[in-house]
Amino acid sequence: MPDPIAWYDAHAETLADRYGAAPSERVHAWLKEMLPDAPATILDVGAGTGRDAAWLASEGYDVVAVEHASGMRAVAQKRYPDSRVQWIADSLPGLDRTFKTGLAFDVILLSAVWMHVAPSDRERAFRKLVTLLAPGGLLAITLRSGPGEAERGFHPVTADEVRALARDHGAFVEYQSTVDDYIGRPGVRWTNVALRLPDDGTGALPLLRHIILNDDKSSTYKLGLLRTLCRIADGAGGFAESIDDDHVAVPMGLVALTWIRLYMPLLAAGFPQSPTNHGFDRLGFAKAAFRKLGAISHHDLRVGHSFGGEAGAVLHQALKDVVRTIVRMPVRYTTYPNEKAPVFPSGVAAPAPRAPLRIRLDAPYLASFGTMRVPIHVWAAIQRFTAWIEPAVIAEWLRVTKGYGERQGRPLDDAHLAAAMTWSDPDRDVKLPRQRADQLLAERRLFCVWSGKRLSAANLDIDHCFPWAAWPCGDLWNLMPAHRRVNQHEKRDRLPADALLRTAQERILEWWSAAYPEDAQRVLAERFRLEASLSLPGIRASDSDLDGVFSALKLQRLRLKQNQQIPEWRGERYL
Repeated sequence: MPDPIAWYDAHAETLADRYGAAPSERVHAWLKEMLPDAPATILDVGAGTGRDAAWLASEGYDVVAVEHASGMRAVAQKRYPDSRVQWIADSLPGLDRTFKTGLAFDVILLSAVWMHVAPSDRERAFRKLVTLLAPGGLLAITLRSGPGEAERGFHPVTADEVRALARDHGAFVEYQSTVDDYIGRPGVRWTNVALRLPDDGTGALPLLRHIILNDDKSSTYKLGLLRTLCRIADGAGGFAESIDDDHVAVPMGLVALTWIRLYMPLLAAGFPQSPTNHGFDRLGFAKAAFRKLGAISHHDLRVGHSFGGEAGAVLHQALKDVVRTIVRMPVRYTTYPNEKAPVFPSGVAAPAPRAPLRIRLDAPYLASFGTMRVPIHVWAAIQRFTAWIEPAVIAEWLRVTKGYGERQGRPLDDAHLAAAMTWSDPDRDVKLPRQRADQLLAERRLFCVWSGKRLSAANLDIDHCFPWAAWPCGDLWNLMPAHRRVNQHEKRDRLPADALLRTAQERILEWWSAAYPEDAQRVLAERFRLEASLSLPGIRASDSDLDGVFSALKLQRLRLKQNQQIPEWRGERYL
């Protein structure tokens, strides 16, 4: 059987020369007028040796390039070292690593790729592509017809097939044309097809609106479950794993832990969560163990923290009780409209996990309670639109809770209720990286990651790479040494631009390596990796590759720029 990947790796340099003979601006002139204004976000699937990705980046777009063949990626990064392109080793039909970034793309380009996708995989591949498109996004596909090397693994393609897939997935054909081969190969022709997605194409947002606004509610549990998923998607999306083409799996322990953090302040303040509920009574999850959690601050109920003795046993039992209630109540009754099928089917570990001597809130422990399956299109919508979904959930939760209070003859104070509903973000604590920076200053030279200026105790600041004001994250990977003037008077609460981040890469990697070394104790290194796995896309707690963490940081930067529109700091003087 031919191995197309091996063929492309072996011929990467030759192919780069061949493709370079036909400049992208000429090959894709048909597409130019349909592209959105820069800086939109573009995904180049099957990016090959990087010709098109580099061209799009030179036009000012934020480009993510997907290429499975390592030889092709190596040539691309050698030929276009300065381009604003993020590379991912991934492939159709799954695009699993690309999906984990949480990005929505304004344009997806498949240039000379579709003929490599086996016909049996095309419906799955098309569904994945549509899931990655932003509302109103453009999917551009070029289809090759004519002879080709057998070793390249070509399959027949037709525009009719693509049009049928578009129709089945709610997209429409905006443009189609057929042209001769741009480098003159006899018998080779190309059909260019542009498809437009008029909305999110999945039905996820109407479904979520139905659950939030229209669904029957005998308690706040459905709203609690939705907000729990919003919190996980926003701050702990790295814990979600793709399990098939249709679902991601979220650890039930993480669902229960987040649920506890949401409900503890509300119950402590006595706000009703059902028509007959007062305080902790008449709530299935608020059993004896939950009530004893008052000795633990909900600020400490975060991934990475450890608990032993009675505190660990109490927390373990509380998590078991919460999991049982979630599965029996909101999971069971949160269904598709006019159906009985649950939207979030869950599998609980049987038998329930026994309490370890010491609990560490990490991925293996949280997964020991089972998993919740979230439809992949719903998960994508929650990741992309949390800024709209969560406020809608909170507003409905406030309205429902006040209604319960009125039925009980207990008018509720709006300000106190709103305060209890506020999610507790991490403290803005930079003491540990500051201590490490001071220790390093005593041993060696230390430099500002942005300007390259040498630092001293008098001018040292610890900067949040991604600004706290927009994205509260006190993880070690996000805290970096910077010159006080650069941090407070130049960067301030802005997002570092891609070019500036790439310029700072070597200094950032040097800081991470020196501050959190893989030494004999490895405590700081383990914390660094765990925090990165929680909040950065595609990183696992077992990963020790700092280059991989930096690549994930760049993808997270693009995600924050796209989703939150944070102003950028370009720092031209340091480029």
